[in-house]
Amino acid sequence: MASLALRLVRRRSLRSAAPALGSLSDCLMRLRGPRSPRPGALFAPSCGVAEAVMDGRRWCLHQSVRHGSTTVTLNTDGGFARFSVADAGTKQKADRRQPPAKGKKKMSRKAKVNQLKWYRLKAKKKMKSPNPEVRIRYKLEKAKRKEEWLIEKLRKYEVLRSLEPVHDPEILTEEEKFYLKRTGEKKKNYVPVGRRGVFGGVVLNMHLHWKKHETVKVICKPCRPGQVYDYAEELARLSKGTAIDIKPNNTIIFYRGKNYVQPKVMSPPDTLSKQKALEKYRYEQSLEHTSQFIEKLEKELEDYQKHVALFKNREGTSEKISSADITVDDLTTRSDTESE
Repeated sequence: MASLALRLVRRRSLRSAAPALGSLSDCLMRLRGPRSPRPGALFAPSCGVAEAVMDGRRWCLHQSVRHGSTTVTLNTDGGFARFSVADAGTKQKADRRQPPAKGKKKMSRKAKVNQLKWYRLKAKKKMKSPNPEVRIRYKLEKAKRKEEWLIEKLRKYEVLRSLEPVHDPEILTEEEKFYLKRTGEKKKNYVPVGRRGVFGGVVLNMHLHWKKHETVKVICKPCRPGQVYDYAEELARLSKGTAIDIKPNNTIIFYRGKNYVQPKVMSPPDTLSKQKALEKYRYEQSLEHTSQFIEKLEKELEDYQKHVALFKNREGTSEKISSADITVDDLTTRSDTESE
């Protein structure tokens, strides 16, 4: 009887607390918002819901239920009901953290050192080979690889010409040209063009000299034969001046023009800087020496092959001569034996 009384008291207390629990659940639903589904709707039967009978019980299953950013799924494979809860954000992160596709295996430091040692040993064997043709061919391959590398490096220093109107030099009479030559020779202001060639600093110095002088001398040293004319054409294009005279000692006299106005940007944008011009000169000098060395090696290889062919021909002729001598000796011995 006592236990029955206790059960009745508990049921009454739960019934009295039910309205409070309902109001609390309503408040929670208001905080969650209208988009989030109720917890009780996870297993509520509705259209498009799969039904399954397992162990004499009827289950109404949703394939996947989302609550906020969390996905709840029920899996019934193997006769067991399993719930899985996954966060959409964590799933995306897991997909991002997937290891990259297997490509070239990364070599260790020791493996790289061993590979370099093997290449050096191979090159040393070729350099110390007793066959001269092997040595020459190895040097030739190495020089050609260097030539390709230098050409690839020089492509980085190619400057595209800006789309500007073509410079139309002023037409001067013979008297004006003679006067400007004399004044240019007498004055001491000059601009040097050295191993870097024509770059932005040369044009800048020309404009600074033209601020107070009509003419300026451009001295090109060192300069290969015929290169001074290329310098004159390039400087006339960049500075918008006129080349009056080119002397045998690689000196060019430039005239600024009658209506000269100093530009705001005196160093043209389509020119190299001082440092890059020096780097380009070094690569060009190295390319010139490498091409000369390749020509020398090709000539050596050709001479060696001619020498080998000539030596083989001599050996063939000597063998023929020796065989002919042997046949003559045999004939003489046979004749001697028959006479006896």
